[in-house]
Amino acid sequence: MSETTTPRLDVHKTYKLFVGGAFPRSESGRVYEVTDLKTGDWIANVPLGTRKDTRDAVGAARKAVGGWSGATAYNRGQILYRAAEMLQGRREQFAAEVAASEGISARKAAALVEAAVDRWVWYAGWTDKVAQIAGSANPVAGPYFNLSTPEPTGVVGVVAPTRGNGYSLLGLVSVIAPVIATGNTAVVALAPEAPLPGLSLGEVLATSDLPGGVVNLISGRTEDIAPTLASHQDVNALDLTGVNSPDGPGSARALETLAADTLKRVRRPDVNDDWTAAQGTDRLLAFLETKTVWHPMGI
Repeated sequence: MSETTTPRLDVHKTYKLFVGGAFPRSESGRVYEVTDLKTGDWIANVPLGTRKDTRDAVGAARKAVGGWSGATAYNRGQILYRAAEMLQGRREQFAAEVAASEGISARKAAALVEAAVDRWVWYAGWTDKVAQIAGSANPVAGPYFNLSTPEPTGVVGVVAPTRGNGYSLLGLVSVIAPVIATGNTAVVALAPEAPLPGLSLGEVLATSDLPGGVVNLISGRTEDIAPTLASHQDVNALDLTGVNSPDGPGSARALETLAADTLKRVRRPDVNDDWTAAQGTDRLLAFLETKTVWHPMGI
């Protein structure tokens, strides 16, 4: 008796937001199409995140600040290293998503994924060292000593990179990892044209022992998400890396104006960002506050 092969349908992946450690659909129930940059073929439908989704993500990030900032630097480093492990285990999937998102070859995409893994490891190694370069024992005259130590700013709104070599994953990791390595939490507006690696990164983080709410990933229109982050009173800082508009409601200037109402720390976009270049400590130091303690001696 001969066996017959029954045709089967592929199980297409359902992409969802990553908020508070869970994977909700957008509250609007709406999606938009993502296509292969090289062929124009449809790849997936992704959630069209809204202002309400963004506010929910900020709430989740705020709840997570105390536990995450209070964790030991060593523990945070372990979790970032675990993210590198999980990302490496799924590198073929991510290479395919990066290749389709950026219209590049499979070989180049694979190299960018490996670089993203290495970047997680690099920032994991800095979690218990950044205080040594950002803090100090200050030379003061008098019967007291004076110590300055860095502390996380709090909730950071991040506009993910929308351009550059490897922006969809390597650039994304390059802006998220330093924010959370220093004890902050993040709400990230993903690149609208290339959200798939970012939404899949949520699955990596969910299996990396990262507490829910530390990283929240929203796909959708930047012009909806970024102003919500800029004006939200519970967001303490903004990274405007992915803002490309020179003028108008979604420009860096307009977002800075919104942020000024609540005195947010703002990191401006830099057109010279090169995600394949060696990373430095500038992003680690961008969202730290300095606490100085005076203590009497000889009493």
